[in-house]
Amino acid sequence: MDTEQLYETYRTLLFSLAYRMLGSVMDAEDIVQDSFLAMNQLPSDANIRNVKAYMCKIVTNRCLNLLQSSAKQREVYVGTWLPEPLVHLEDASLDPSEIYQQRETISTAYLMLLQQLSAVERAVFLLREIFQYPYDEIAGMVGKSSFNCRQIFHRAKKGIRHEPPDIAKSTVTETQVRQFIQSVIAGDANRLLQLLSPDAIHYTDGGGKVPAARQPVVGAAQVIPFYMQWMDWFRRPDSHYSYIITTVNASPGIIMMIGGRIAYVYSFEASDSRIHSIYAVANPDKLKYLEEVVR
Repeated sequence: MDTEQLYETYRTLLFSLAYRMLGSVMDAEDIVQDSFLAMNQLPSDANIRNVKAYMCKIVTNRCLNLLQSSAKQREVYVGTWLPEPLVHLEDASLDPSEIYQQRETISTAYLMLLQQLSAVERAVFLLREIFQYPYDEIAGMVGKSSFNCRQIFHRAKKGIRHEPPDIAKSTVTETQVRQFIQSVIAGDANRLLQLLSPDAIHYTDGGGKVPAARQPVVGAAQVIPFYMQWMDWFRRPDSHYSYIITTVNASPGIIMMIGGRIAYVYSFEASDSRIHSIYAVANPDKLKYLEEVVR
């Protein structure tokens, strides 16, 4: 199989693994590209019995190395850390069951849960839980014994407190998202009170590079005044803002632009048919790649 065929066959799989491991679109893309280059540099007579597993091993190891090297940066990260938003994930060629799996395991909430795990725990958990690899193959990918991988997986599953959500209840609808942003812009606090769960939480990731709430805003009684104050500026005639409702991390979300540049990307989670979690990524480093996507 030549490099182009390898790319067409495994690129989506490898990106899915790397993005879930890292929570970074740009880093995941770089690692996938580097992995294909590494494959291309192998001797022509290299005997690889399972190309898919070998490629996953390369990606996993590179992700582990990157996570290890960036651990100190994460320790001193300013404010709330959120994953880079992934826009336009869904593929029309996927059947409904695959899309449902995407929505559960690529959501912002799920990616944040994965951060509770160590890098190795995350790798073993994803390879087993999401990609359904047997323990003996996982062992070869992470350099552990099959027995150790089994123990790591069970520890990780317990540590992540993973309970598969009810997709119908946890996924917001496009109508909810549209009503949310329209209510915020209009300053309609009463409508927001109807849309939000009483224990709603707002998270902002500014990375210390733009003004942003460094702690989560908890409870609808606090979230609504937060948005009313925040949107005062946007309602000014000279604010020059616009927004797009699109797919963010496999669910309806919002890209908000100020002066023609992306300023925020929002994703949401629902609870009992009301918006419960609002995730706003404002760190410009995490929005760079989206400038090309939106254009």
